[in-house]
Amino acid sequence: MLHAEGVGAMHRPVNVITVEREYGSQGADFARQLATRLGWKLLDSELVAGAARAAGVDPEEAAKLDERLDPWYYRYGKIFYKEPMYVTSTGEEYTLDSERMLELIKQQILEGAKVGNSVIVGRGAACALAGRPGCFHIFVYATASAKKQWFARAFPHKAQDAEQELAAFDRRRAAAIRKFYQQEWCSRGLYHMLLNSCIGTEAMISAVECAAGLCAPATAAHAAG
Repeated sequence: MLHAEGVGAMHRPVNVITVEREYGSQGADFARQLATRLGWKLLDSELVAGAARAAGVDPEEAAKLDERLDPWYYRYGKIFYKEPMYVTSTGEEYTLDSERMLELIKQQILEGAKVGNSVIVGRGAACALAGRPGCFHIFVYATASAKKQWFARAFPHKAQDAEQELAAFDRRRAAAIRKFYQQEWCSRGLYHMLLNSCIGTEAMISAVECAAGLCAPATAAHAAG
């Protein structure tokens, strides 16, 4: 599905594609293959690694804060005190929590968009780059049965909890985006295209290339024929 209003806001040739995705839709794998097809840089876990470097913390610790909110009791306590966890190069002290992590990731997203020729996965990229010329935003979803089948293959020991696990993961993503960007994560108005991954990766890539104006031009000989 193509959201016509957003397409008109691109204004210039697309050089950044963002891919938001439901958990279990295999949207991240699609993004990787799309980046490979286009010869562009993929920014997925790289966003978290870049944020970790900026914060001066271990990437594994930063990954624990990826696409989620801090617990309610932490957010409540944060109103009354701060516990410094790292110091920036400017000497400023910050608590590395989920909110700060989203700020650092947003900086990574903006930097990646400035460089261009990038496929950026999730983490509110469509919100961070909303209205920015040259950006094309995609939301990847899948049927409930397809997501449960994927989950059962990926986590066979938890297959019986597939429905609850899938829903919980998406709720965490949605809550983080709502808190930080004041946007609904799955709102159709944020995206130029909605794609059901059940059509297959090849069909998805072809659809995006054409919709974003990235299809290879026909040769003169073919055009003449």
